[in-house]
This record gives sequence, C-alpha cells and structure tokens, in this order.
Amino acid sequence: MSRIRATIAAGAIAGSMLVGGVIGATLTGLSAVTASAATTPAATASPATGAASTPFVSNEDATHEAGESAAREAQENAGQRPTVP
Repeated sequence: MSRIRATIAAGAIAGSMLVGGVIGATLTGLSAVTASAATTPAATASPATGAASTPFVSNEDATHEAGESAAREAQENAGQRPTVP
C-alpha cells in the first residue's frame, strides 16, 4: 500500500512541477512582451532637437558645402537631418 502512495505522491509532485513550469513560462513570456511594448515607443520617438516633421532637403550651395564636415555631408546625402556639425 505504501508503494502505491509513493507513486501517487510522485505523480502529484511531477504534475504540479509541470503546471508550475508552464505558468512560469507563460508569465515570463508575457512580461517580456510587456517590456518590449513599453520600450518600443521610446525608440521610435521624434528627435529631441525639436526638428520639424517636414522632409529634410539638403543644402547643396557651394558656400555651404565648403564649410561642412564629411560626416554631415554623408548624412545629408543619405536624406537624414544632420546631427553632426
């Protein structure tokens, strides 16, 4: 009789571990989704410089081009609003 009790107890323990693992994995997955959803808007937020929402147009005037750095020119050529001097 004690052998049957031990088998039932072992089955109950194994079952509870399985259910606990599934619940833990579900909660961990939900918290990861919540965390990524919370950080996504911050990554796509507009620049803090207060740049206008209009598309950027590069200034290709010769006097302007003479005074700018290569990094700024590369950003302008890529259609990006320059962030370097």
